[in-house]
Amino acid sequence: MADSSTQSIIVGASPDRVAAVICDFPRYPEWADAVRQAEVIEEYEDGYASQVRFTIDAGVMADEYVLAYEYAEDISRVEWQLVAPSKMQKSQRGSYDLTGNPDGTTTVTYTLEVELSVAMLGMFRRKAEKMIMDAALKQLKRRVEAPGAAH
Repeated sequence: MADSSTQSIIVGASPDRVAAVICDFPRYPEWADAVRQAEVIEEYEDGYASQVRFTIDAGVMADEYVLAYEYAEDISRVEWQLVAPSKMQKSQRGSYDLTGNPDGTTTVTYTLEVELSVAMLGMFRRKAEKMIMDAALKQLKRRVEAPGAAH
C-alpha cells in the first residue's frame, strides 16, 4: 500500500519561472542532488516531456525508472506516474501544484506517493519520504531563486 505525503514551500519567483525549471528535465542533475541523469524519451506535440527516464543515487536508494508526465494547460499543475515497476519501486505518483501569490511569489505544493519494491519499516519509509520531499522542494527553490536562473 502506498502512502501519500504533501509539503509546500514558497519560492521567490512567478509560477511561470518555477514551471520552467520543473519542466527542464535534462538539467535536473545540475540542481537535484540525487539525480544522476534525466533523459526525455518522449515528448508531446507542444514540446513538453511526456516520458522521462531518471537515474538516481540517493545513497541508500539507487534506481532507474521512467515517469509519464501530464500538465495542466497553464502548467499550474505537473503530475507524473511510474510507467513500469523498477528495481526499487512498485509505483510512484506525484504532482507539483503552483499557486501564484499577490506578492509575486509562488506556493509550490509537492505531493508524492511511492510504493517500494523492497520492504521498509513504516517509520523509515516516512523519514525517507520526508527527506526526499524536503530536498526536492529546497533544491527547486534554490535553483529557481539563483541569480541568473533561466527565465
